[in-house]
Amino acid sequence: MFWDEAYKGTPPWDVDHPQSAFEDLLKSGEIKPGRALDIGCGRGENAIMLAINGCNVTGIDIVKSAISDAKKKAVERHVKVNFVVGDALQMDSLFREAEFDVVIDSGLFHTMTDEERPGFAQQVHRVLKKGGKYFMLCFSDKEPDGYGPRRVSKAEIENTFIPLFSIVYIMDATFDSRFGPGSRKAHLLSAVRN
Repeated sequence: MFWDEAYKGTPPWDVDHPQSAFEDLLKSGEIKPGRALDIGCGRGENAIMLAINGCNVTGIDIVKSAISDAKKKAVERHVKVNFVVGDALQMDSLFREAEFDVVIDSGLFHTMTDEERPGFAQQVHRVLKKGGKYFMLCFSDKEPDGYGPRRVSKAEIENTFIPLFSIVYIMDATFDSRFGPGSRKAHLLSAVRN
């Protein structure tokens, strides 16, 4: 599987710090302490940051080795995070309905096919409480073609998440990557579960 192979080394998205877009959401108070889920958490930097800032955090990723590395990091940093191996398209088998106050997604949505997107939105909707917040960082269609994941337009985001969510904003942002801080153009979505 592609993801298992990617984590045998250090994939371009695997930076040793949280994404600055999510740090800014904490600083601004948009993400508040509560039950949080980091889907596609990888080696856990964003999940650990949420836990340090008062959230009760679960991180989910399909790659066993990434989850194992995330667990080790959390122990080394004396932070409690519940890391689990699982598929974001099948979260209904792992989590109760309305279990989380906030869900974050750093670079998972843009890996979904057109066929997977509606089911993914349903899964996120299901695990969030009514009025819960979903924050998603994905590759933007403003990123030049070439290396990296599929680029996503604002219209594609809207078409996927409305009417299950009310969109607060879709703003230009950046991804930090192994190529440097802010090196990739992204969209940051803030949405509230209807």
